Amino acid sequence: MRFGPKRRGLVVCIFLAGCFTVFSARLIQLQVIDHEKYAGVALENHGARQTISASRGIIQDASHEVLADNEPVRTVVADGSLMKDKAPEIAALLAKPLGMGVAELENKLTTDRKYVVIKKQVPAPLASELADQLRHRSLRGVTFENDARRIYPNGRMLAHVIGFMDHDHGGVQGVERSLDEYLRGHDGYRIIERDRTGRELVAFRGQERAPRSGHNVQLTVNMALQQIVEEELELACRQFKPKMAVAILMRPKTGEILALANRPTFDPNTPGDFAPEAMKNHAIIDMLEPGSTFKIVTVAAALNEKLVKPDTMIFCENGHFQYGGKTLHDHRSYGEESVDDILVKSINVGVAKLGLRLGDQKLYEYIRRFGFGERTGIALPGEIAGLLHPPHRWSKISITHIPMGHEVCVTPLQALASMGAIANGGHLMIPQIVHEVTDDQGAVVESFPPVEIRQAVSEKVAEDVRRALVGVVSTKGTAALAKVAGYTVFGKTGTAQKVDPRGGYMPGKYIVSFIGGLPAEDPQFVCMVMLDDAQTKTELNYGGQVAAPIFSRIAEKTARYMGIPAHPEEPSSKVIITQSHSQEGTRD
Repeated sequence: MRFGPKRRGLVVCIFLAGCFTVFSARLIQLQVIDHEKYAGVALENHGARQTISASRGIIQDASHEVLADNEPVRTVVADGSLMKDKAPEIAALLAKPLGMGVAELENKLTTDRKYVVIKKQVPAPLASELADQLRHRSLRGVTFENDARRIYPNGRMLAHVIGFMDHDHGGVQGVERSLDEYLRGHDGYRIIERDRTGRELVAFRGQERAPRSGHNVQLTVNMALQQIVEEELELACRQFKPKMAVAILMRPKTGEILALANRPTFDPNTPGDFAPEAMKNHAIIDMLEPGSTFKIVTVAAALNEKLVKPDTMIFCENGHFQYGGKTLHDHRSYGEESVDDILVKSINVGVAKLGLRLGDQKLYEYIRRFGFGERTGIALPGEIAGLLHPPHRWSKISITHIPMGHEVCVTPLQALASMGAIANGGHLMIPQIVHEVTDDQGAVVESFPPVEIRQAVSEKVAEDVRRALVGVVSTKGTAALAKVAGYTVFGKTGTAQKVDPRGGYMPGKYIVSFIGGLPAEDPQFVCMVMLDDAQTKTELNYGGQVAAPIFSRIAEKTARYMGIPAHPEEPSSKVIITQSHSQEGTRD
């Protein structure tokens, strides 16, 4: 059957219309219905989602000295699908500069995977040089992604406060961890396409989100004071070789930590080179019996309750006090002594009798008032609350032992904070390590003003205790070696026998300490020095002989740096005394 011209034309039109309909339907399916699917396939073959790393915020000291910064580095990445038979040549070129074995690198490159991380934290200049060499030899498949490495310019100084970073750019320990949320920022990204050689086609760059830099953190620590503390603590450790040592400097009126050092220590630039023990912040994670430094709590409590006055006389039983079927000893016979002299001479029996006047509940209440048994609230990770049993768990003799610093465990920072309350008119402050957080434009994101926890005792009682503590730093007290020429120093020594984890105490093992400040009339700083198991002669292993001189050197240099006016005094040589057992009450 033959068709006329009109019918043939109609058939052709219908056929063409049908073809275009099929093609149109297919185009709609590809470009609309299955767009995301095929766009993903195209991106997988010719493009990539490239992360734009956010710059981590810097950490500064109180004077804006940089303590933690970022150094540009590169991450070496390989696309195995572009290597073909060039893997051996590329491995031979890159192995030595990257510090890798040729066989190891070739094995990584011989793969069908499109994204293989070869080496992280490659210095930027080296990465640029290697990229030029690869380009010159027309070797494709290796790219260098932007990254940053955390650096700590001061090395081991303040390491326990600053902390360090892990391989995934997360904060580990210190402020790096506790303020990680502020410091880390938020990464951005961009969608890129590459040609067959692996180079980016900038004209086809797709969706992009800019990164947001992390916030900057300013600490309360002053690195000039930190250096003073670090140097003196290091010298002390070389001399006495203790298992552990801590020194902390604090402004009592605000609670600002001006310096904090631990021994042993580590370098946050290379944390993997150090044992875990070196990374412990002993100032906030160690529980220790405080010994005689704890007597300030008992005396302050008795005065605040008006049970005694500073000049109230108490019979100290000539050094032997029977209570609860046990005998409490002093290593010297003391008779009638004033409350002030009980603190100055660190008399066990006298303090025990003050504890008895207070009673279990009142003593416990004042121990809590001074912040023991709870965390101080400092913005550092890992802080513990110490150990303070409630009165219903006390033994019959606890009321005579706890007042002199036994049967209670505290952290060095808690002990310093309690002395800070005595220096600050009875006001207990939260120790502050962070001053403020700012964005990259300098605008304040969050500030950390001074925070008072509570009024532990009245201002009058704090002044009375402080005046008595001036007597401790005298020839009749336990800490003549803590004196600082030109200043009225106050403080308290501690010599506590180390607790044996199996029960009882370890013979010949002591934790010696001194906590004090200056000037007594208007304290500008308080300082704690503590050494665990100092290696010295038994007759010299006391807080007044070991820790007090370290305090003196730190305090003298700190006072000069802070510009604290000295009062004129007649020149005199330092009194050197050998303390007898009578001078350290808790040394049994």
